[in-house]
Amino acid sequence: MKKIILISLLLSWLVAESNQTKPTTNSCIECHQGIEDIRDHKSGMMKAIYKMANKAGAKDNDCIVCHGGNPRESTKELSHSGTIEYFKSHKGPKAFYPYPASPWINKNTCGVCHPKQVSAQENNLMATEQGKIHGALWGFGGKDGYNHSFTNFGGKSVEPHERLGTETYRKYMDKLKAIEPQGFFDVTKELPPAPTAEEVEKDPSLSVYTYLRQECLRCHTGGKGRKRRGDYRGTGCSSCHIPYSNAGLYEGGDKSISKKEDGHLLVHSIQSSSKVKVQVHDVNYSGIPVETCTTCHNRGKRIGVSYQGLMESGYQATFDAQGNGQPKLHTKRYLHLTEDIHYSKGMLCQDCHTSNDMHGDGFFRGANLGAVEIECQDCHGTTTKYPWELPLGYSDEFATTPKTGEARGTTKTLAEYLKQGSIPKDKGDGFLLSARGNPLTKAVKKGNKVIMHLSSGKTVELKPLKLLKEQKKISKEGLVAMDNIKAHRDRLECYTCHATWAPQCYGCHVKVDYSGGKQNPDYLKASKHHHNGKTGEMTNLKDFLVDGKVTETRSYLRWEDPALSQNGEGRVSPTIPGCQVTLTVIGKEGKALYQNHIFKIKNVEDAGEEGINSITMSPVQPHTITKKSRSCESCHTSPKAMGYGINGGKYFSDPSKTTMVDLMDNNRKVLAHNVDEQIPATLNLKHDYSVMIDKDGKQVQTVGNHWKLSQALDNSTREKLDRRGVCLSCHQSIPEGNLAISAMGHIAKMANVKIDNSMHKYILSKSLNISAWVQVVVPLIIGLFGIWFFWMRRRNNT
Repeated sequence: MKKIILISLLLSWLVAESNQTKPTTNSCIECHQGIEDIRDHKSGMMKAIYKMANKAGAKDNDCIVCHGGNPRESTKELSHSGTIEYFKSHKGPKAFYPYPASPWINKNTCGVCHPKQVSAQENNLMATEQGKIHGALWGFGGKDGYNHSFTNFGGKSVEPHERLGTETYRKYMDKLKAIEPQGFFDVTKELPPAPTAEEVEKDPSLSVYTYLRQECLRCHTGGKGRKRRGDYRGTGCSSCHIPYSNAGLYEGGDKSISKKEDGHLLVHSIQSSSKVKVQVHDVNYSGIPVETCTTCHNRGKRIGVSYQGLMESGYQATFDAQGNGQPKLHTKRYLHLTEDIHYSKGMLCQDCHTSNDMHGDGFFRGANLGAVEIECQDCHGTTTKYPWELPLGYSDEFATTPKTGEARGTTKTLAEYLKQGSIPKDKGDGFLLSARGNPLTKAVKKGNKVIMHLSSGKTVELKPLKLLKEQKKISKEGLVAMDNIKAHRDRLECYTCHATWAPQCYGCHVKVDYSGGKQNPDYLKASKHHHNGKTGEMTNLKDFLVDGKVTETRSYLRWEDPALSQNGEGRVSPTIPGCQVTLTVIGKEGKALYQNHIFKIKNVEDAGEEGINSITMSPVQPHTITKKSRSCESCHTSPKAMGYGINGGKYFSDPSKTTMVDLMDNNRKVLAHNVDEQIPATLNLKHDYSVMIDKDGKQVQTVGNHWKLSQALDNSTREKLDRRGVCLSCHQSIPEGNLAISAMGHIAKMANVKIDNSMHKYILSKSLNISAWVQVVVPLIIGLFGIWFFWMRRRNNT
């Protein structure tokens, strides 16, 4: 009898426990049967959601906490409207939200539990697109000068005490703002509207607003963007935290959601950190896949696709089994080059980038260098210092001398909002710190090593450079580059050598055509128009048509050995084409108002009144890191690396002259009358798009337009870099230059010495060492002999 009672009590307890962990009274499930759990029922997040639902009087209905609605109603229309009475006067959804993570309403959903991140989101660079806007305005004649005063929707930074980050970080950012005020506005203005065709007739440069609104500003977190393969994503928090496949098709278990209609999430689950597991079919994963990030980061600097080793191509190769060419992804096709080593190791974007990098800190931050707080040395250190021995600000100087000061150390203190993420149980000797003083919650110091707790759940042991040097595990070439040559360590970014390729799209040929009543959607206007979080792109883009139609093309593509320049942090960096706008505007009557026009901006970049071309080369972290670096020769003997352009800019004919191709006489006079211009002139372009400086050292286009120190390499730096013609310095007298060299040549032949690459290096090293010793020892001997001679002479005289 006692056994029966005990078994009965045990079963009752199990049933009660089961009801607590996985409720069954959610009436929304009557229609959405089979839908995936947004989070594991045993997770702290889900328990908090149930607690809120129960408090609202909707026992165990987790759906209404995010979506709102009236689940007790009898029809879909009534259920998907309004909200329950409790939420009308308490925190929670104020209506039915089909997209509860939308930034327009997520203060009532995500923000209830994550108020700090949601408060910061609207000023985060992925929401404001501040740098992208400034780049385009610069390319159209520098309409805002160096100021970054425009954002997608305008706004105001949070109060200083509300800024996310440590007190050290806040002070650091205050100092940075004082150095670069043009990039850190407390209040920004909303981007002006797209102009009418009539307004463009009076001022064709206003077409920049058509260009931005139709083409460039689709990838902000305030809207869902366009429906193209690889570009499907959520909006607001779900831009990153909800999985979407390339096809935008739902593959979960909810039979009420179409499996054929595009634009849907892959499964109804939140993706986040290592402690959050998402199941898709028979696969479980954690973290935010890189492909989520590449839905936006596939144009401009292209860092997302580059991280995966994808370099866009103009060709369809290769073919599938049915003979179809490569399908377009993000409206482009690709080559698969070398992946970033971090990607190959299984690292996701969030494993390096911090919460502040991605969510923002509540302040406007101009462009990438203002927003990103991490540096390579934060984890890898240098050959002379461990990461925790470096001062704050190292490699983030915004100055041309390396940062010095006391060691930054580590920390075990975390802000409460960071604790909502996945924090390692073993904090070792503390979390590493970013260059700006915030904890890196995935990087833990353990002795003289770093343990990386990745979002995928994987743990990686990292040996900093100083330890590798002590263990003699750095190659001879590596030691020379990173340790022996102090100037490399002090003046270069790590990725200047270790990024072996970068996407280079030369010449951004923009055509904005206002003829014949042409119109296209204004994506920015559509995303601002919203109802209960559902934006205009999700309803009907045709409601947001504006005058003009934008098309883009390029001059040519490259990827190998990017050029070098000085970035805004004051360090030498890889450099790729930025916004190299070459503008054609067709007026409403079909005539060109601008044709292949490059604007000139006066009194900037030391140009004076004559102005400088507004086309831009941009310093970049390409996210194509490899263990083996680019070769010394690829910088020290390369005109391109120095800023003189590909092959010194000598491949191309003068682009400011029209190229005609047809039957001609020997004086190149075209014989036929029915001819077309093969390559119309670009009048303001006297050099190839890859040329930053001419042979006289004069800068001929903009190099970075965001930060004060961005510029082409100066004369002093180029003099140190330029080692072209070194071969000739020896070989001009080999093999018959003089008796000694001739004799060495004959002896080498008689001894059958093979002069291969290794022997050549040996000879050079030996010759240099002998020469150095001779130049030191001979004067020393002569000096000592002179002293001895005068001493003897003096002694004899006395």
